[in-house]
Amino acid sequence: MLAIQGLTVHHQSHTLVHPLDLQLERGEWLALAGESGSGKTLTSLAIGGLLSADLHAHGSIELAGKQLLHLPESELRLIRGRDIAYVFQDYQGAFTPFITVGKQMDEMIRAHTSLSRQQRHSICIERLEQVELPAKQVYHSYPFELSGGQLQRAAIATALLLSPKVLIADEPTTALDSLTSRSIITLIQRIQQETGIAILWITHDLRQVQRTADTLLIMKSGRVVESGKSHSIFFHPTHPYTIQLLSSIPKLPSRYRLELQNKQVNI
Repeated sequence: MLAIQGLTVHHQSHTLVHPLDLQLERGEWLALAGESGSGKTLTSLAIGGLLSADLHAHGSIELAGKQLLHLPESELRLIRGRDIAYVFQDYQGAFTPFITVGKQMDEMIRAHTSLSRQQRHSICIERLEQVELPAKQVYHSYPFELSGGQLQRAAIATALLLSPKVLIADEPTTALDSLTSRSIITLIQRIQQETGIAILWITHDLRQVQRTADTLLIMKSGRVVESGKSHSIFFHPTHPYTIQLLSSIPKLPSRYRLELQNKQVNI
């Protein structure tokens, strides 16, 4: 579905992302992991043509056989939202504060379709319900009236409005507390199972994708240093940097894990 070959990103004479290959299929969860500055966000932005003017991408990016790299901005705008959707870390920046969530969702559909007002409203309500929000209340709410977790769910609902083929989630839970983060990941996992959407998940925290990612790419200093099935990498890492990342994951002693399994914890 999404095929990237030899993708590079340059700033003047500096190479920020070295030749990168990536293949993402329908229903697959691919995690791109690494420390800050490793090039993972630049890679995700290059896919949708969102790099700033001083950055230049080269190589090949194909979505369902269509070459995306160097498409005119007018064509990329049609693809973003309809075929490729983004959810970013800054959930507050996803919405204009003085416009209701529902109106902003409605404008998203209007930009890509000729559906009637009633049809657009029905889709908005359906998507808000899909992310387990009180749909009618949130539809009429302003962003500042919602909690961080609710805003991120609303951002996910907006991203899913047009049933995109690929969802690119760039550190979408970093600004949330651990419980809310876990619920967001579980939510996206359920939606993927229901819709078959392909997910490219950008993260610096391998704990987030240990149970969800099918495929894992590890980036460091603009290069992919290890890639493969996530289960294989988690249990049999080969690159020293991957081993270092995995060793940094906090581990709960087995006797405490057993105690927690046998107890109901109320939070």
